[in-house]
Parts: sequence; structure tokens; C-alpha cells
Amino acid sequence: MDGSTSGRSRFAFLVHPRTDLRADLATVHPLLGALPGGVYEHAFRRLPLRPWVQATITTADRPDEPFGEVIVLPLSPRQLLGGDRAFVKRRIDEGVDFAVSRGARLLGLGSLTAPATAGGARLRTRTDVGVTNGNAFTAAATARATTAVAASLGRPPVIALVGATGSVGGAVARVLARSGVAAELLLIARAANPLAALATDLGAVATPSLDLADCRRADIVVLMTSAVDAVLQPQHLKPGAVVIDDTQPRNTTPELLRARPDVTVVDGGLVLTPGLLRRGRSIGIDAGSSFACLAETALLALDGQRTHGTIGRPTLAQVEHLDALADRYAALGFDLAPPTSFGEPVEVPGLSGGSRLTRTNDEVAA
Repeated sequence: MDGSTSGRSRFAFLVHPRTDLRADLATVHPLLGALPGGVYEHAFRRLPLRPWVQATITTADRPDEPFGEVIVLPLSPRQLLGGDRAFVKRRIDEGVDFAVSRGARLLGLGSLTAPATAGGARLRTRTDVGVTNGNAFTAAATARATTAVAASLGRPPVIALVGATGSVGGAVARVLARSGVAAELLLIARAANPLAALATDLGAVATPSLDLADCRRADIVVLMTSAVDAVLQPQHLKPGAVVIDDTQPRNTTPELLRARPDVTVVDGGLVLTPGLLRRGRSIGIDAGSSFACLAETALLALDGQRTHGTIGRPTLAQVEHLDALADRYAALGFDLAPPTSFGEPVEVPGLSGGSRLTRTNDEVAA
């Protein structure tokens, strides 16, 4: 893959097998789905495995021009969040070098590769490729979906933001506080001092909490954590709650719906991108959709960016910039995707039929 000469930048997007290692690796070869997950973790650590290209991406307006690649790292979620930082750093560096060798000029960090690199900050010294963690557009899409659901309820709701002090969570909290859509923003996180600081910054609409059980007061629960395992349990939710799960790997399981059929779980962080044509193996979502972090990388690449994008925590100015790019390249998509729950279509008031990501000046301000 050569560097682009068309005004666009070639990009690569780093991902890794998610919670179900067998299912993800079965997309590479069906026989790989026959082994226990622990075998893969051992192989990732002990064998000299290399990154591989899972899918290639072109655009509908230039279908013969290579544009992007999805590259998989041989790392499990537990390894990415585990204690062997040198091992993780080596694997990620190998992925970055592989992407650059294939012509990438912009690199997106998918799933847990973002928190594993401090939101891309550990790659800031790379001068051969621009890096973006995708959190600005993820925050834009998540805030838009939350706002749309809230507006459909007919009254200002209580919205719980789980992982509120994280990179995406902090940006979503600021957008929602600015919009005035919530009667209360219940900010839930593990670290008391950053949580208190965020609540003070947002003002009277925000209530800090260290207890996930406080989600029982919320009409809408937005999950934005980086935990490996499912954290939200049936007892944490009020009757009829809507959960927007913006985590990869997921922090909800289908068992939650079986225990609480009154609750709606929405797959968060997805946008429609029919103009981005993926070929190759599955990345776990429909061909016409993208994760918002992948969409951010594509938007910046469409605009020809080769320098670093979102590094660390996104600012409201960066969220607004990505919104503007989504409008600029709307011919290729970048709307909210119609709602799904664990990959299956679901009716959600305010979301069904998709929603444009454009904002009013009152909803997002730099």
C-alpha cells in the first residue's frame, strides 16, 4: 500500500481479538474456532506471531484506490490491560511498524489499544505516522445517541455515565452538560478525586458516585469503561432503563436481557458508513457500519491529515471538528447507525431510523 497522492491519507486501524477469542480468530480460519481461549493467550505470548491484515477499505467514490486497512494485533484484552507493559508495548510497536511499512500515514487505535497507549500519548514521539485514538468522534456519536434517546422520553431524564472520568466519558459528560438535556448527570467512576473535579466543573447538574448500584436511579445508562469483563448486572438497573454500551470488549452480556427483559441494551459507538467499502474478513459488525473510532480515523484521512489527531483526552473543540468533518463527507455516510442490541435490530425511541450527527451551536461548543 503506497502513500496517497490524491489529497487523502492512507490509514491503518489497529484492533485485537475481543472477549471471545475463539469467535474472532475463527474469522481468520474456521479451525481456529475449535481451541479454548486460553490456548490463544498462551500462543500470543509465546509464539513469534505477527500482525495481520483483517480487511481492506476503499471508498465508494474511488473504489479502485486503496484507502485503509484493519490490522489485528496478536493480543488479548487481558494482556492489553495486564501488568506486562513491555510485552504489550512490543506488540503494539510491531503493529505500528507493520502499518507504516504498508504505506499508512495515519494510524487509528481501536478497542483497548487506546488505553494501553495512554490514549496514544505513548506514540506521540512517532514522526513517521500520525496517531488518533478515535475518542473525539466516539464521544460525538455517544452524546448524540444519548441526546436522541433522552429527547424521546418527554421529560429530562437522569443519565448515568459509567466511566465518566475516562477519555470518552469526560467528553460526553461535557457535551451533555452543555446541551441541558438531562435533569441530572450521574457521574460514576472509580477514582474519587478526578470524579469530584469533573462534577465541580460541570456544576449543579452533575452528581458524583463511586457506586455502580446508583445506576438504579437512571433512566439512561451509558457505559464507557475499559474493563475486561461485564460489569453491569441486572440489579443495577431501574425498570425500563435504556443502556448504551459503548465498550469494546463489551461490558454487558445477553444474559442481562434474559434476566431483565424490561431493559433495552443498545450497541453504542456505531455509525453508518456505506461509502467505506470493506473487503476481507469480518471485524464483527455489518459491512455498512463502522466503529466510531474507526470512522474518526477515516474522516481525518479523508481530510488528508498525517499529523497526530486525538491524543489523550479529546477536547470539545476536537469533538466539534470531527462533527464538521462528518458533515463535509456526509456523502460517504457518518450518520448514527440504526440501533442494534448484541448485533440484532432493536426499536429504540429516538434512535430508530438513524440520526444525523450534526449539532447546533448550543449542543457542542469549543
